[in-house]
Amino acid sequence: MKVYTKTGDKGTTALFGGTRVPKHHIRIDSYGTIDELNSYIGLIRDQEINEQYKTVLIEIQDRLFTVGAILATDPEKMILKNGKERLNIPKISEMDILYLEKQIDLMEEKLPPMTHFVLPGGHQTVSFCHIARCICRRAERLSVALNELEPVNEQVLMYLNRLSDYLFVLARKLTFDLGASEVKWIPRKEM
Repeated sequence: MKVYTKTGDKGTTALFGGTRVPKHHIRIDSYGTIDELNSYIGLIRDQEINEQYKTVLIEIQDRLFTVGAILATDPEKMILKNGKERLNIPKISEMDILYLEKQIDLMEEKLPPMTHFVLPGGHQTVSFCHIARCICRRAERLSVALNELEPVNEQVLMYLNRLSDYLFVLARKLTFDLGASEVKWIPRKEM
């Protein structure tokens, strides 16, 4: 199988199910941003961090492939007229969302309470987490915008929301683990 197909040379691409759309379509932008996020999570996983975090990140990357597959599917092509699924696309489940919540809770048990917003940075690995969090928020915004035009599975939207929370808490936990400083944002008082 060749990597290049030449079918996209005129600026269109095929969704799962065969529907062709322009490469600038919001659906393409949505799952393309998921791909970008997945790559950044791989970069975090490549850092010198606790193996447990790496295990969780691999699970998240797997789930992001599922999110990408869902977003890459034309919703009109998913269900047959008799109500059965036409395409065998994996799902994001409530268990996937609860898994992220559990991981957040485990990390937060070991962190001091947050009293201020924090400035991104302090260590390269922490910065990678903040970049991934921002990309996750963009993916969520794009998916919500897509949902206003065409239906997006509600679990996908919930998963992305929870994942950005996870990435924020992971950044804080890695700051703690790495002994980096967490710089609080304290608004300036106007004089």
